[in-house]
Amino acid sequence: MPSADSYAAQPVRKIHAMQNQKRDPYLLTPGPLTTSATTKEAMLHDWGSRDKEFIAINGRVRERLLALAGAEDTHVCVPLQGSGTFCVEATIGTLVPPEGKLLILVNGAYGRRMVRICEYYGRAHATVDTPEDVPNDPAALDQALADDHTVTHVAAVHCETTSGILNPIEQIATVTARHARGLIIDAMSAFGAIELDARKVRFDALAASSNKCLEGVPGMGFAIIRRDALQRCQGNAPSLSLDLYDQWVSMETNGQWRFTPPTHVIVAFHQALDEHAAEGGVAGRGARYRHNCEILVQGMRKLGFMTLLQGALQAPIIVTFHMPADPKFDFKRFYDRLNEHGFVIYPGKLTVADSFRIGCIGRLGEAEMRAALAAIRDTVKEMGVTHCGPKPSEAATA
Repeated sequence: MPSADSYAAQPVRKIHAMQNQKRDPYLLTPGPLTTSATTKEAMLHDWGSRDKEFIAINGRVRERLLALAGAEDTHVCVPLQGSGTFCVEATIGTLVPPEGKLLILVNGAYGRRMVRICEYYGRAHATVDTPEDVPNDPAALDQALADDHTVTHVAAVHCETTSGILNPIEQIATVTARHARGLIIDAMSAFGAIELDARKVRFDALAASSNKCLEGVPGMGFAIIRRDALQRCQGNAPSLSLDLYDQWVSMETNGQWRFTPPTHVIVAFHQALDEHAAEGGVAGRGARYRHNCEILVQGMRKLGFMTLLQGALQAPIIVTFHMPADPKFDFKRFYDRLNEHGFVIYPGKLTVADSFRIGCIGRLGEAEMRAALAAIRDTVKEMGVTHCGPKPSEAATA
């Protein structure tokens, strides 16, 4: 009969055998994304959530995230189980009191998702809307706050991956601070690659997750919250499991999560943060993503595809392309064929135009981006597509 040790070794051997047979596809998506072998390897161990070593790892993760935000002296880091949306919802529910009102800057699906959160929670809210290919408008925010003194907090998305647009978060923060309101930032798709420094940008809270620009695996989000703001939040949250005040108090008391933590995810994230630092932190990670984005955009334009966004509006996270007007182009076939080549892209999420998206983030570099472009070139040729540009009406508005 096999020993316990041999049983424990079987999954590890199976994983290595599977990796040798066929590589994982490259994920050209906004997350989950391609991770390093060493980050995956960190998950091959089991951890007790009350063990001293795991508690120490959790503490180091929290400290390093604060340092990445330049927030060690003013904020605290509160991690939470679940996807990034869990953390955005928890941040809104914890920081915006029942009698408060949230003004949400909307130019995509993730701004609209914050509206839905407020609807579920019964929180008063209003919006300042711009089209999906237009950044948030600080002047319109300024006017809205001047007109409505019942607004207690403002919410904005740093990089709205519906389109890939980069919103002017510093200007938004300046306007919000001038009106003495609290600012909540959905930094999900930008944190770790695009600078967001609490010493330069005043915010009450930002929410992000492990599986975006920090290149960890899914299963954990975190909020970086101004300490003096969080201290006033006891009793605000309408959910026990999403109460960041209660989570923070517990962690400050004994370093432990209130409920079972995603141990493997956290340890993998710890490894991913090591690799982020080794790459040069936010500057180094952002430089690689910008290079990926430049290669992708130039290569796709050479093939005849048109991007939704131009110039500085485009964040180096994910790029939206207009769907080709050529009747021979079929997105499902295009998607499936690229998948067979080992590249996973993303469908479009726009309401203003037919589109698809290709990400620039994850453990990918120049070689992978050029290989993806070669696969795209071969696929459109195989489909018989001769014109990759959009409908004239969409081209005219781009």
